[in-house]
Amino acid sequence: MIKLFKVKEKQRELAENSNGKPPVKKQSAGELRLHRDISELNLPKTCSISFPNGKDDLMNFEVTIRPDEGYYNGGIFVFTFQISPIYPHEAPKVKCKTKVYHPNIDLEGNVCLNILREDWKPVLNINTIIYGLYHLFTEPNHEDPLNPDAAGVLRDNPKLFESNVRRAMAGGYVGQTFFTRCI
Repeated sequence: MIKLFKVKEKQRELAENSNGKPPVKKQSAGELRLHRDISELNLPKTCSISFPNGKDDLMNFEVTIRPDEGYYNGGIFVFTFQISPIYPHEAPKVKCKTKVYHPNIDLEGNVCLNILREDWKPVLNINTIIYGLYHLFTEPNHEDPLNPDAAGVLRDNPKLFESNVRRAMAGGYVGQTFFTRCI
């Protein structure tokens, strides 16, 4: 019985494609939802989105954030987004490509943002994540760190934290770690 359905399906596909055109790839539900999310983006002027693999690969893209206030004012930070085919039922995988001295971003680029982990819900969208990332730069959180050293300095000595952020963004060492220029 199952083979009969597969044969019928194959015949229907051949009939649909008999006009000589290549078969059209069907989009997954995740791709359809992502397409809608991207078309409805309402980004702040300090954020932009790009598709390094071309517009045909919507499931992988980059977001650039240029904070205009706070410790990270003037910096340029690039994040990669990898979207699962079952999006929005699974949160996107987000990594920071720019090495940054930040309490909520570790040196490998992992991001500590609650809506990317335990607080993810399918009603959230790409716009929400981008605003969340932007908020990490305007209000870094020392209470939920991925970089405990940076979090400790932010908590105990905000002036030294600001100095370390400036040094890292200008391209230099903070402790034993070298940061490339991102201003």
